[in-house]
Amino acid sequence: MPLQAQIQEVWNNRELVKDTHYTDAIKAVIEEVDKGRLRVASPTNGGWIVNEWVKQAILLYFGIQQMQTWTIPPFEFYDKMLLKSNYKELGVRAVPHAVARYGAYIAKNVVLMPSYVNIGAFVDEGSMVDTWATVGSCAQIGKGVHLSGGVGIGGVLEPLQASPVIIEDGCFIGSRCIVVEGVIVEKEAVLGANVVLTQSTKIIDVSGSDPIEYKGRVPARSVVIPGSYTKKFNAGDYQVSCALIIGQRKASTDLKTSLNDALRDFNVSA
Repeated sequence: MPLQAQIQEVWNNRELVKDTHYTDAIKAVIEEVDKGRLRVASPTNGGWIVNEWVKQAILLYFGIQQMQTWTIPPFEFYDKMLLKSNYKELGVRAVPHAVARYGAYIAKNVVLMPSYVNIGAFVDEGSMVDTWATVGSCAQIGKGVHLSGGVGIGGVLEPLQASPVIIEDGCFIGSRCIVVEGVIVEKEAVLGANVVLTQSTKIIDVSGSDPIEYKGRVPARSVVIPGSYTKKFNAGDYQVSCALIIGQRKASTDLKTSLNDALRDFNVSA
């Protein structure tokens, strides 16, 4: 029986976790996710598709794992999940105290500064997870992405149909940005420092003569900064946070130059 069918069967009948045939299937899925051969969300020609059954396997894995103690004097940890290892063989630079859980895929030439990557996440080649940045469960990080210091990329396991946060290739996410609730940041976009994006955050393109509003998606190559707009409440008018698209990376230049131009031309903090 294919792995997907086994996972869906045990998901619908939890008594089956007593059968090693099914627990082996759960562990096999996590191994495939850890090695990047399976993903929680996969790119398609029409966008992204969420593989709900892979999220089911991760949740089932939590249920079958036993708590255990690790001691690295003077530190002690008590948890169910193993950590990734063999970074040299993976071609990954992991600076103390970088932590990535087993079941997260970290591609070659990734740099992990003191940071955290949770199970189910996918971090593609050449990306940097900078100091105190976090990549939540199932988040998808593309190639050549820079997650600056203190960035928070939200995780998602439930509900199963919920999409993870997706940061596509070549994006620059400025310091202390927060991206949660399945927001998609499309290729080569630049988020200035302190941008907060949720599914309800208004993302307003103010670079033209008329504003254009988005939600849940930052268009490719956009340069984004924090902003606010006035909203009426019963108690009066107040400023509510939003994100402002103030321009785009220049397509005529290479990505590194384009990023530097964006930060300089638009006076964006990173």
